[in-house]
Amino acid sequence: MILSVLCFVAGIVLVILGADWLTKGASGLARRFNISELVIGLTIVALGTSLPEFVISVGSAIKGNSGISLGNILGSNIFNGMLILGTTALITPVKFNARMLTRELPFNMLASIVLLLVSGSMLMGGADGEYITRSGGLILLCFLAVFIRYTFSIPSDGEDDAPVQPLSVLKIVLFIVGGLAALIFGGNLFVDGAVEIATVLGLSEAVIGITIVSAGSSLPELAVSVSAARKGNVGIALGNVLGSNIINIFFILGCSATITPIALTGFSCVDYYVLIASSLLIYCVGRFWGKSVINRWEGAVLLIGYVLYTAYLLMR
Repeated sequence: MILSVLCFVAGIVLVILGADWLTKGASGLARRFNISELVIGLTIVALGTSLPEFVISVGSAIKGNSGISLGNILGSNIFNGMLILGTTALITPVKFNARMLTRELPFNMLASIVLLLVSGSMLMGGADGEYITRSGGLILLCFLAVFIRYTFSIPSDGEDDAPVQPLSVLKIVLFIVGGLAALIFGGNLFVDGAVEIATVLGLSEAVIGITIVSAGSSLPELAVSVSAARKGNVGIALGNVLGSNIINIFFILGCSATITPIALTGFSCVDYYVLIASSLLIYCVGRFWGKSVINRWEGAVLLIGYVLYTAYLLMR
């Protein structure tokens, strides 16, 4: 058990470091080819904070641990939308800008609904023996293509620029190679440790994926959002969370299900409804209530909701 915990923790550290290194190297390489700051910010930097989820979910799917693969995505999006945004709003009210209202916000809501639809039997309240099929994975990837196309059709307002320091060719190579190695090795350690912990504790892979694994893989988003909120850059915090949620479902889960069907055994319709409820609350706040601001009391509601949902998971 102790060795499994050590592997799990070491995997988290390596995956997070690997994501940071690979993002730095890829950004430096993009700058070498004079790719615009906007494109770097919308692609490389945005994907960078979602690399832990990608490595863990795809790796788990390949190994046949679909409970961890799907649980990681569901749990990460709930963690992002309820705990991270709730914590950020408690630090300082979170205001939506015009771009988020027209792009990330509706796509965040759409992603949750599409995930429920491709999961089929979840609509009827049951899941055992059912799958997110390869065709479902391809549907998610098609929505990703729509999101990317729509993203690049919106003129830049200067808010997406990602500050990137110039790097030497040697540093670029070291960051990319080291990042990939850390991601691959760390991802394997993380998944193996999580499976062993679930076995020892008698918990299902689904519960472990939604709670411990998703919280660990969402640490980059938590660090970025809290840091941005403390510095008063709440737009970065909100954009980071919404963008990550969209990528998690359309890209990461789409890739995982396309590689191998994702079994829904161990999951409940409640997991999906909590995800949709959190997305709906954020959407309503952004579009209809509070002058496009998540206030502190709304942040508290999100946090309380996350605590209650976690308690439900541990008792079911």
